[in-house]
Amino acid sequence: MSIKNQHNYRTWVEVSDKAISKNISAVRNLLSRETDLVAVVKSNAYGHGLMEVVQIAYKNNVKRFAVDSIDEALKIRSVYSDAWILVMGYILPVRLYEAIDADISFVAYSDLYLSVLESIKTEKKAKVHLKIETGTMRQGLCGEELSAYAEKVKNIPQVLIEGMYTHFANIEDTSDHIFAEQQLKNFNSAIEQLKNIGIDPPLKHTACSAAIILLESTHFNIARLGISLYGLWSSKETKAISQQKNQDFSLSTALTWKTTIAQIKNVEAGTAVSYGLTESVARNSKLAILPVGYWDGYDRGLSSVGNVLVGGKRCKVIGRVCMNMMIVDVTDAPEAHEGSEVVLLGSQSEDQITADMIAGKINTINYEVVTRINPNLPRIIVED
Repeated sequence: MSIKNQHNYRTWVEVSDKAISKNISAVRNLLSRETDLVAVVKSNAYGHGLMEVVQIAYKNNVKRFAVDSIDEALKIRSVYSDAWILVMGYILPVRLYEAIDADISFVAYSDLYLSVLESIKTEKKAKVHLKIETGTMRQGLCGEELSAYAEKVKNIPQVLIEGMYTHFANIEDTSDHIFAEQQLKNFNSAIEQLKNIGIDPPLKHTACSAAIILLESTHFNIARLGISLYGLWSSKETKAISQQKNQDFSLSTALTWKTTIAQIKNVEAGTAVSYGLTESVARNSKLAILPVGYWDGYDRGLSSVGNVLVGGKRCKVIGRVCMNMMIVDVTDAPEAHEGSEVVLLGSQSEDQITADMIAGKINTINYEVVTRINPNLPRIIVED
């Protein structure tokens, strides 16, 4: 394993080139030649580092990317002139010109967008994707509203209706996909609805990670790989069904979050630790102060219940997690010393702390655990 200048940082995130490359290959094997892969790299690539993940994906011949914001899209465009980029989130109408000028596709459903699109003074086409509301009740259009909006967009000469898509509301968290299948039916109806008014966008997409893995009928001609690009499962249900259907399919976790021990303290039994004196050590203990806290993304809900890895040993978080520091009990990690490497999330020796484990302790999902790692922390590509 080669890591450049890792000890210049007090806390950092390592991103495995090998893991992401493996996940891309594994998912491609589920898709037909007619379906191209889109890497969803929104929210700082789910906490893994936007440009770091784009670099790895691009090297693996993934040249389509989906993001949430125009700023994410412009970062990618500044480096990769030939990448296809779709902004799936909201763009302020006054910034649509930036997307058009940079040849960035975007979703349209707002009447405010129409006035902007009609006033375009450029030779470049605005590449629009129509978001179809099929049951998630977020962005999107359906029924007569869809037809009316699509007609208006179609009649703007500067606009190309490049794609249409939807998103599933309940495909990950259940083994019963009846709602997802109804959404797919609604999407197919929308395709026919638009064809009836002379609109047939060349790109159609519905599949998220779970849909790619579980339902071939959702693939169409591009498929959006999100959470599973990073080796994380959408849910335990998705993993269980996938393993029943295809035992050869697997994912490799890409992210390891590390810090270092700033100080060691030896304290007597009964000593209270951290803010609020919420926890006292039950024995004479060796404590390690770590220079990482909830500002960095280590959730305060892990106070007194979280674990880290030091010298291959699982060590408990003691007392409250602070803004920039936390304390762990390293009594049973005899090799722990100032400067020792600590794994907050990931593997060390034979043990592992996963995003799902952390999510279970704070009643959330693995998505939130990784995406909330502070984007200011260094992301380092590891070629292992």
